[in-house]
Amino acid sequence: MTGSALLSPADVAVAYFDRLDRGAPELFELFADDFEFYFPKFGIGKGTEDFVACMTGLQGRLESITHYVDRSAVIVAGDKVVVEGLSSGRVKSGEEWHGGVTAGGRFCNVFEIRGGLIERVAVYLDPDYISEDTERFLWKNRKSQW
Repeated sequence: MTGSALLSPADVAVAYFDRLDRGAPELFELFADDFEFYFPKFGIGKGTEDFVACMTGLQGRLESITHYVDRSAVIVAGDKVVVEGLSSGRVKSGEEWHGGVTAGGRFCNVFEIRGGLIERVAVYLDPDYISEDTERFLWKNRKSQW
């Protein structure tokens, strides 16, 4: 991949969310050729082919998603960047989630970025964006704050 050696690791992470939300093909310019990623329920994937398979599955469910990186915590420690934030969006059925208001929509990504390229990213979130899995929700009687 071509990469962005001129971008700081934090800028690479922010560019990732911008390009991801827009579905921009140049997203892959941010990745090393042999990058690794983790996404809940998908597991560990390696390279573009696995990433496309993961995102294709997600896009089959989602109509839109926006990550509010401008309001996120971005923490840099050497070649690691952690972004904790909120997202909102809509699933194909028309139902919406709004991180901080609904149960879905909080995320934390951990990036390893070297030479301007993402070598590894682990995504931590609950992919049940609109709380369809209420049967296994352990605190049904609690009035939760999101």
